[in-house]
Amino acid sequence: MEIAGKKAVVVGGASGMAKATAESLRERGAAVAILDLPGSAGAEVAAALDGTFHPVDVTDEDGVERALADATKALGALHIAVNTAGGGTARRTLSKDGPHPLDVFRGTVELNLIATFNLNRLQAWHMSKNEPEDGERGVIIDTSSIAAFEGQIGQVAYTAAKAGIAGMALTMARDLGNLGIRVVAIAPSLFSTGITSMIPDEFAAALTKDAAFPKRMGRPQEYAKLALAIIDNPMLNGGCVRLDAGQRFAPK
Repeated sequence: MEIAGKKAVVVGGASGMAKATAESLRERGAAVAILDLPGSAGAEVAAALDGTFHPVDVTDEDGVERALADATKALGALHIAVNTAGGGTARRTLSKDGPHPLDVFRGTVELNLIATFNLNRLQAWHMSKNEPEDGERGVIIDTSSIAAFEGQIGQVAYTAAKAGIAGMALTMARDLGNLGIRVVAIAPSLFSTGITSMIPDEFAAALTKDAAFPKRMGRPQEYAKLALAIIDNPMLNGGCVRLDAGQRFAPK
């Protein structure tokens, strides 16, 4: 898909990998709407991009529907969606305190997997109304994690949620293929965003020592580069692309 002139929604775009992606999309000529939490820097980021900000909690089903409708109306259409919102907690299946709290597991799946699917189904609906360009109406990019494949001790809920995001990419791409809408997931390793950007260099080196090259945390711009490459290339569809410098997580 040609990026120039397209309309993009970036969820989680107030910071980190999503912010870098929103900036890169704008540089390539796309109009951008930012969706993020009300207390985020979303308004400032959107203003710097000549875009719009739509505050939302991704676990609020009705709020997400309204925010996406407002964003699409402000943009005039929706061709590109990048979704990065998520998070997790460290809890073992069993610990000295007993079994993993079910509400914590459920909440992690809700925040990562269910919220992502809710965004996707609504984004696809808006994209389905576009006139096709070379048969293509839209591109959806979701964010998984290499934890989906090598989850560490204490990551059982996060692993389940991120594996779900990776796993649904192909099925959703098949569901939406007749509409010309592509779906691709990105599975990053450790990236320097948010709280991880404050990790001391020596600790970061220990966390990434098993990477092939480079032995460092990823940079937000490197996620953005992959996201734009996915948008550019119509043959990238239905997969989950690892973005990890050849790193494989050890058990802990």
